[in-house]
Amino acid sequence: MSIITAYNDAWGNGDVDALAEILHDEFVFNPHVGGMTMGKTDVLAFAGGDNAPTSENDRILFENDEVGVAHSIVHFANGSTSEAVLSFLRFKDGKIILMETGATPLSDDYQLIGN
Repeated sequence: MSIITAYNDAWGNGDVDALAEILHDEFVFNPHVGGMTMGKTDVLAFAGGDNAPTSENDRILFENDEVGVAHSIVHFANGSTSEAVLSFLRFKDGKIILMETGATPLSDDYQLIGN
Protein backbone atom coordinates (compact mmCIF):
# COMPACT_ATOMS: atom_id res chain seq x y z
CA MET A 1 0.00 0.00 0.00
CA SER A 2 1.26 3.49 -0.79
CA ILE A 3 2.20 5.80 2.08
CA ILE A 4 -0.40 8.36 0.98
CA THR A 5 -3.13 5.72 0.80
CA ALA A 6 -2.21 4.47 4.27
CA TYR A 7 -2.33 8.06 5.57
CA ASN A 8 -5.71 8.76 3.94
CA ASP A 9 -7.17 5.51 5.28
CA ALA A 10 -5.90 6.16 8.81
CA TRP A 11 -7.14 9.76 8.78
CA GLY A 12 -10.54 8.79 7.37
CA ASN A 13 -10.96 6.10 10.02
CA GLY A 14 -9.76 8.34 12.85
CA ASP A 15 -7.04 5.77 13.57
CA VAL A 16 -4.56 7.81 15.60
CA ASP A 17 -2.35 4.77 16.28
CA ALA A 18 -1.97 4.10 12.56
CA LEU A 19 -1.26 7.79 11.92
CA ALA A 20 1.43 7.72 14.60
CA GLU A 21 3.12 4.89 12.67
CA ILE A 22 2.85 6.69 9.32
CA LEU A 23 4.18 10.06 10.52
CA HIS A 24 7.93 10.26 11.11
CA ASP A 25 8.99 11.38 14.60
CA GLU A 26 10.50 14.50 12.97
CA PHE A 27 7.30 15.22 11.01
CA VAL A 28 6.59 18.86 10.11
CA PHE A 29 3.28 20.16 8.75
CA ASN A 30 3.20 23.57 7.08
CA PRO A 31 -0.48 24.30 6.44
CA HIS A 32 -1.58 26.85 3.90
CA VAL A 33 -3.09 29.20 6.49
CA GLY A 34 -1.89 31.10 9.51
CA GLY A 35 1.85 30.92 8.87
CA MET A 36 2.19 28.20 11.49
CA THR A 37 4.16 24.99 11.63
CA MET A 38 2.86 21.89 13.38
CA GLY A 39 4.63 18.75 14.54
CA LYS A 40 3.59 15.14 14.85
CA THR A 41 2.04 15.54 18.31
CA ASP A 42 0.04 18.58 17.14
CA VAL A 43 -1.50 16.66 14.24
CA LEU A 44 -2.21 13.57 16.32
CA ALA A 45 -3.94 15.72 18.96
CA PHE A 46 -6.81 16.63 16.65
CA ALA A 47 -6.81 13.59 14.37
CA GLY A 48 -9.69 11.26 15.06
CA GLY A 49 -11.55 13.79 17.19
CA ASP A 50 -14.91 15.41 16.56
CA ASN A 51 -13.21 18.53 15.16
CA ALA A 52 -10.98 16.72 12.68
CA PRO A 53 -11.41 17.76 9.03
CA THR A 54 -12.90 15.18 6.67
CA SER A 55 -12.09 14.68 3.02
CA GLU A 56 -13.58 13.27 -0.14
CA ASN A 57 -12.31 12.46 -3.62
CA ASP A 58 -8.79 11.79 -2.34
CA ARG A 59 -6.44 11.39 -5.29
CA ILE A 60 -2.76 10.58 -5.50
CA LEU A 61 -1.29 12.61 -8.34
CA PHE A 62 2.26 11.33 -7.90
CA GLU A 63 4.13 9.16 -5.44
CA ASN A 64 7.55 7.53 -5.30
CA ASP A 65 9.90 6.57 -2.43
CA GLU A 66 10.91 10.19 -1.80
CA VAL A 67 7.87 12.44 -2.41
CA GLY A 68 4.16 12.47 -3.09
CA VAL A 69 1.51 14.90 -4.33
CA ALA A 70 -2.14 14.46 -3.43
CA HIS A 71 -5.42 16.33 -3.91
CA SER A 72 -8.62 16.23 -1.82
CA ILE A 73 -11.79 18.14 -1.12
CA VAL A 74 -11.61 18.96 2.60
CA HIS A 75 -14.52 19.83 4.90
CA PHE A 76 -14.05 21.46 8.29
CA ALA A 77 -16.00 20.69 11.46
CA ASN A 78 -16.18 24.38 12.40
CA GLY A 79 -18.35 25.08 9.36
CA SER A 80 -15.78 27.13 7.47
CA THR A 81 -15.71 26.97 3.68
CA SER A 82 -14.64 23.62 2.22
CA GLU A 83 -11.41 23.69 0.25
CA ALA A 84 -9.74 21.92 -2.64
CA VAL A 85 -6.39 21.02 -1.06
CA LEU A 86 -3.17 20.13 -2.84
CA SER A 87 -0.60 18.44 -0.59
CA PHE A 88 3.11 17.94 -1.11
CA LEU A 89 4.64 15.21 1.03
CA ARG A 90 8.26 14.21 1.60
CA PHE A 91 9.10 10.71 2.88
CA LYS A 92 11.93 9.42 5.06
CA ASP A 93 12.36 5.86 6.26
CA GLY A 94 9.02 4.93 4.66
CA LYS A 95 7.14 7.55 6.67
CA ILE A 96 5.85 11.08 6.06
CA ILE A 97 8.39 13.60 7.35
CA LEU A 98 7.00 16.75 5.71
CA MET A 99 3.60 17.89 4.49
CA GLU A 100 2.82 21.26 2.93
CA THR A 101 -0.56 22.29 1.58
CA GLY A 102 -2.08 24.84 -0.74
CA ALA A 103 -5.82 25.33 -1.02
CA THR A 104 -8.62 26.99 -2.92
CA PRO A 105 -11.83 27.80 -1.00
CA LEU A 106 -14.95 26.35 -2.62
CA SER A 107 -18.31 28.07 -2.81
CA ASP A 108 -21.15 26.65 -0.72
CA ASP A 109 -22.88 25.38 -3.86
CA TYR A 110 -19.90 23.60 -5.45
CA GLN A 111 -20.53 20.33 -7.21
CA LEU A 112 -17.98 17.78 -8.29
CA ILE A 113 -18.25 17.05 -11.98
CA GLY A 114 -19.58 13.56 -12.57
CA ASN A 115 -21.31 13.23 -9.20
